[in-house]
Amino acid sequence: MGTLKMLQPRIFTRLSLHRCQCFCTFPRRLIHSYATELLPPKASSRATNEPLGVQSHPSLTPEEPSAAILRTYKPRTPGVRHLKRPINDHLYKGRPHLPLTFARKGQHLGGRNSHTGRITVRHRGGGAKRRIRVVDYHRMEPGKHLVERIEYDPNRSAHIALLSRSVGQTRTYSYIVAPHGMRAGEEVESFRQGIPSHLVRELGGTADAGMIAAKTAFRGNCMPLHMIPPGTIIYNVGLKKGGGAQLCRSAGTFATVVSKGEGDPKKAVYVNVKLKSGEVRRIHEDCCATIGTASNVNFNRRQLGKAGRKRWLGIRPTVRGVAMNAEDHPHGGGRGKSKGNVNPVSIWGQLTKSGYKTRKKANINRYVVTPRPRSTETKAKAKRKSKN
Repeated sequence: MGTLKMLQPRIFTRLSLHRCQCFCTFPRRLIHSYATELLPPKASSRATNEPLGVQSHPSLTPEEPSAAILRTYKPRTPGVRHLKRPINDHLYKGRPHLPLTFARKGQHLGGRNSHTGRITVRHRGGGAKRRIRVVDYHRMEPGKHLVERIEYDPNRSAHIALLSRSVGQTRTYSYIVAPHGMRAGEEVESFRQGIPSHLVRELGGTADAGMIAAKTAFRGNCMPLHMIPPGTIIYNVGLKKGGGAQLCRSAGTFATVVSKGEGDPKKAVYVNVKLKSGEVRRIHEDCCATIGTASNVNFNRRQLGKAGRKRWLGIRPTVRGVAMNAEDHPHGGGRGKSKGNVNPVSIWGQLTKSGYKTRKKANINRYVVTPRPRSTETKAKAKRKSKN
């Protein structure tokens, strides 16, 4: 039992005895009863695009409706009482591909900048040692790539996929942000260099957009926005011609292609893309995008369970202003738990709360067609409904 207490809780998660010989001395009942699984809520039917093979309205449920989405643990210690983790048993258990990584070292680990060494980002520091994975956001190399495995990346919320491509006697590897549902053994392709000649011959030399989309718009494929049909779910969206992906890169995020080439001839080279926040943005048709939804869709449902796991992620505690001294915060000092006769402000004296606006009205993004819904619009809609 002394050895059992020293083991980490994450080890006892539906282990199979025939794959792990080191637990052969433990009772089978103990190993299989430590972790439990939570089933997802019953969701309505999901519409799918049959020719494209992607979900038109992706939800946060896994591929199988009856499959569990979170794993919980028996409260043997206070740290695992509230611990909940997404079930990702398909992830690779070994180390990353070392040639595509480098050590994460430097002054930035503590929230300091490289000029003065002062803290520019608060509540950062410490954490476990990491290696940066070099992720390919451009995907300019054409041809089919084989998905070797799906890996966990400590530097982002989504998972990454290791791709390999063989040309003659050489084999190259690269990392991409994996889409939801991708597994090892699949093949993906990039069409940023254009449609390959063999596909043109297969289509009989036609340039029909629907026929091209039926052959190219599959999960994990990267292509320019002008090749993606309206209504398709995409992620890893770029903002510059020839540049890499910048939008919808975190876990569970996606965008939708609304329309393309409409209205003013000057604006015909732009594609309207609706982001997950509700904002509709105008993006150039030559910018890149990947079909699908970013992986690890249940990331936002996790519960760390204890403060120590927050420190392992490199996040330090946040101290209230009223608990500080008067020289450290405008709310500090005084007797009792009171901020004094001052309005709520930040540590630098900037007004906060009460709807105080900090955005400049003159600095308007001309590529935003429809801004995302804000609290003022929500309140206005609520007032109109109450009047009606």
